[in-house]
Amino acid sequence: MFKKKKVSEKEEHNKMADNAENQEPEYLKEEMKEVNEARVNEAEDNEPSEADKLRDEVAQLNDKYLRLFAEFENYKRRTSQERKDLLQTAGKDVIVSLLGVLDDFERADKAMENATEVKPVKEGIELVHHKLKSLLVQKGLVPMVAKGKTFDADIHEAITSIPAPSDDLKGKVVDEVEKGYLLNDKVIRFAKVIVGA
Repeated sequence: MFKKKKVSEKEEHNKMADNAENQEPEYLKEEMKEVNEARVNEAEDNEPSEADKLRDEVAQLNDKYLRLFAEFENYKRRTSQERKDLLQTAGKDVIVSLLGVLDDFERADKAMENATEVKPVKEGIELVHHKLKSLLVQKGLVPMVAKGKTFDADIHEAITSIPAPSDDLKGKVVDEVEKGYLLNDKVIRFAKVIVGA
């Protein structure tokens, strides 16, 4: 009987402790509930929602797009300006080098006004002509040789055709009316020719 009493006292003690916990005042329970809810809300506030994450990502991508678009527009504007400048000054070095030939022609013109003999004037003009040709060759200009060659529509422009003086000139260039020129291996002026038929 003694043992039973001890066990019952233990049980009673445990029951009292449980009752004490369960008998907390109601206002304490409410405050604890509010504190727990505040902690949960605070944790939710600190974590951005999925929609907020997506909005941030869209904003970042939009910003990248706008920057890239602005860079591309600047690139287009810059290259367009460079192209204009290049076209305006593309022939500058050729023109500058031709100024010396222009000066020589002016000197020859003055010399022809006072000249009594034709031979020195002719030699002066031939000298200027040779200077101009050599200058243009230095810049990459090459005259075409068309006479006697087979007609090629890629480099020749046929003005007319005449009966071939001999059988070996049929389909070939009989005469050259205007010389054709190549600049750095590209046709810049077609040779105007007469073709034998």
